[in-house]
Amino acid sequence: MKTLGILLIACFLPFSEPAYAQGASGPAAPLRVGVVGLTHAHVHWILGREKRGDIEIVGIAEPNRELAERFAEQHGFDMSLVYPSLEEMVEKTKPEAVTAFNSIFDHLKTVEYCAPRGIHVMVEKPLAVSYDHAEKMIRLARENGIYLLTNYETTWYGSNAKAYRLVHEDQAIGEIRKMVFHHGHQGPIEIGCNPEFLEFLTDPVLNGGGALTDFGCYGANLATWFLQGQEPESVTCLTRQIKPDLYPKVEDEATILLNYPKAQVVIQASWNWPFGRKDAEIYGTTGYVFCRDGRQMSVMENEKTGPWPLRADPLPKSVDDPFAYLEQVVRGKVKVRPFDLSSPENNEIVVKILEAARHAAKTGKTVEWKRFFK
Repeated sequence: MKTLGILLIACFLPFSEPAYAQGASGPAAPLRVGVVGLTHAHVHWILGREKRGDIEIVGIAEPNRELAERFAEQHGFDMSLVYPSLEEMVEKTKPEAVTAFNSIFDHLKTVEYCAPRGIHVMVEKPLAVSYDHAEKMIRLARENGIYLLTNYETTWYGSNAKAYRLVHEDQAIGEIRKMVFHHGHQGPIEIGCNPEFLEFLTDPVLNGGGALTDFGCYGANLATWFLQGQEPESVTCLTRQIKPDLYPKVEDEATILLNYPKAQVVIQASWNWPFGRKDAEIYGTTGYVFCRDGRQMSVMENEKTGPWPLRADPLPKSVDDPFAYLEQVVRGKVKVRPFDLSSPENNEIVVKILEAARHAAKTGKTVEWKRFFK
């Protein structure tokens, strides 16, 4: 396998990473970031993040004082950062951007307040609970000239970036014909999610569904990226409620089938895996690439040479997590391209796929894309 130069590598990251020079005045001041909500368990990512000097948490909007005190004790932040509402936090701290760790339903409210004030927004996956919400959020972002980004853990996997390069730059496995995504874990109750997270995660209104929303979005996001913005021709979905005693309101199992003109995508989203997993299989006309986790891969370019193991390099330090990426985007050092993993164009399609999948599961009928979204 040929070694790629650093500039070629940059072109096939999950985003565009142009080279830039540090100005004579030295490093820019840290990006002023407000945290909106503490109920999403992924908030530990930013609260427990090492201090790199790229961002500064200037305020936290969380009405649940007990929850805030619990996390303050765990992560060591000062309770003076905590405000009872988004409005007060923004007024008092003047953030340049916010990261939303509230319910998926509340993403729209966050954008409705922040966009007119020129505050950039990064939300946890998925972008929205419905296509209606997503449309409103994207329109507000465009009208007010802010960045609207969606964060997925898998965006920062070196294996996914390497797989994309193998497929699209090296053309190592031929044209994509099938992708299979496995995402999920034993279940949010089983793995010990805190009650504040469970309250919205298992609510069909606040989360937009159960396992289908929670983990179906990963495969939809990656598929849209690998297929460079293609929309499926049809969506089929089967959901199950295997553990109604634990999850009485939502499905805990979902299998989504996406048909494209020359490819098929299978998304297996589950709260019933015997272990946590976020892995992908990409099959081309001559071979395959398997991403077993964030680093470990298996590649077969053709059947004669057989598969070989590969360990992917981590992403560059400046853009190896969502908050470094947010700072780079807002500062104009990284350009968000259409259908990048965090982009609104990609995540609008993701929300449409989830909405079509919910409808297909409810009706027992395959959804024809153009007819459903006419």
